[in-house]
Amino acid sequence: MKALVIEDDYLLSETIIKSIKDYFVCEYATDGEDGLYMAEQNIYDVIILDIMLPNKSGYEVLNELREKKVFTPVLFLTAKDSIEDKIKGFKIGADDYLVKPFYREELLMRLLALVRRIGVFVDNDILKFKEMKLNVKNKKVYIKGEEVNLKGKQYDILEYLINNRGTIVTKSQIFDRIWGFDSDTTINVIEVYASNLRKILKQYNYDKYIKTIRGLGYMIEEEGN
Repeated sequence: MKALVIEDDYLLSETIIKSIKDYFVCEYATDGEDGLYMAEQNIYDVIILDIMLPNKSGYEVLNELREKKVFTPVLFLTAKDSIEDKIKGFKIGADDYLVKPFYREELLMRLLALVRRIGVFVDNDILKFKEMKLNVKNKKVYIKGEEVNLKGKQYDILEYLINNRGTIVTKSQIFDRIWGFDSDTTINVIEVYASNLRKILKQYNYDKYIKTIRGLGYMIEEEGN
């Protein structure tokens, strides 16, 4: 899973990332404008958002995201602790609100609760698709109890597709999420990885669930061809 941390305190960003690194690959922004740009790509499973930020406040960032129909779960992590601040945050679309200082364990549990709420995974660390199970903590895949030998970005692409089952995921979204905005490689690498992923899943008759949407990207559906 992937998280975006929008926080202008670098040391606190490091603390947040260390606290959730067993479950989330993290990227971070240190001001509201950069954070908004990254969040608009819609490639994250959850966003941790401060309110008092340079250039754009957290309120402005979240408000613009919701106006643009980006519904990634957002947890406000802020020193603003009044009930008025909390009410304002929830009214503009926050999914949770945690006040600084915070317990690391509580932050992680709240984030996992958010992704469970939107159906990212069901039991403990397990993401399910039909008879396939993905352990999001150790990145192992099993089909009918047999381990599937997926490596690195093959696993990452599969997890991303399953997290967005029934929805077209564009090549640009896959590239930005898996390789990152500043990668030196080209977007064509996705076709290579998708092809290899299909070949591996074909051994289990699961390649049929991954659909290529010509000119756009890929989608995984419960019904195969």
